[in-house]
Amino acid sequence: METRQIQYFLEVAKREHVTEAADCLHVAQSSVSRQIFNLENELGVELFIREGRGVRLTPLGKIFFERMKQVWNMMEDAKREVEEYLNPEKGTVRIAFPISMAAHTLPSIIYAFRTRFPDAKFQMSNALYYDLIDGVVNGEFNLAMIAPMPNLEKEKKIKGAILFTENIVALISVRHPLADRKSIRLRDLKDDPFCVLPEGFIFREQVVQACNDVGFSPQIAFEGKDIDALKGLVSAGLGVALMPEMTLVDNTPRSTVMIPIPDASLTRTVGVIYPTERKLLPTEVLFYDFLLTTYERLNEFRN
Repeated sequence: METRQIQYFLEVAKREHVTEAADCLHVAQSSVSRQIFNLENELGVELFIREGRGVRLTPLGKIFFERMKQVWNMMEDAKREVEEYLNPEKGTVRIAFPISMAAHTLPSIIYAFRTRFPDAKFQMSNALYYDLIDGVVNGEFNLAMIAPMPNLEKEKKIKGAILFTENIVALISVRHPLADRKSIRLRDLKDDPFCVLPEGFIFREQVVQACNDVGFSPQIAFEGKDIDALKGLVSAGLGVALMPEMTLVDNTPRSTVMIPIPDASLTRTVGVIYPTERKLLPTEVLFYDFLLTTYERLNEFRN
């Protein structure tokens, strides 16, 4: 089995199309088809079901795909580790994050890190909560910032640390009857239409659970695909939303106000996780240590 065969197989499996895979790899379609044929011939099984111009994985092909993704990621990590060993300050950090950290949290910490290590590079992607955990375990990335922090006693294949705890606040229209309050109780919003993230987002689950804990089910009127969409809905006067406080730093929309909610349950932990079964690459170790040190200092300053 050759590395080229693995690379071609992964690209075809991901795109479910030989021609598109060949275009991405900048090789002839016939070359990709030949390598896939040779791989199947060597293994003695069919990995793909051919459907016109497209393909899809067989059941055994799906198993092989998951294993080869891990193998390929390990090979790429090994190459990067050799390169970064000589100069970790010029290496690459592969990190994923939830969409709620895209606007402020992650850019701010990366900016601070790059101020110290200007040649460091980042490969970033965002994902849903459980996909962040799975991605770290499977090797799609080695680090993930995540909120809330998973229970590490239950998640045996990841380790990590809590960086800070942030408040959940209410975002309401300036025309809302409670807009002039310095703080409100969550129950004060029981008759309001709520703007929330779609099903599958862990923050949506936290919002619903927090409302249930104080005795009401939120009237979900609108769903927005991300935090910015929720801000737009509230700004238009279509409802209220609960937000992680960090998403509103220097970015509270016009025609809205942010109001604290002192309910004890309305906080979330923000942390960073990494795999137990793989070593972080040298540049990732630098970034992980930088995260811990930076937020430890910030937490001391706040206290």
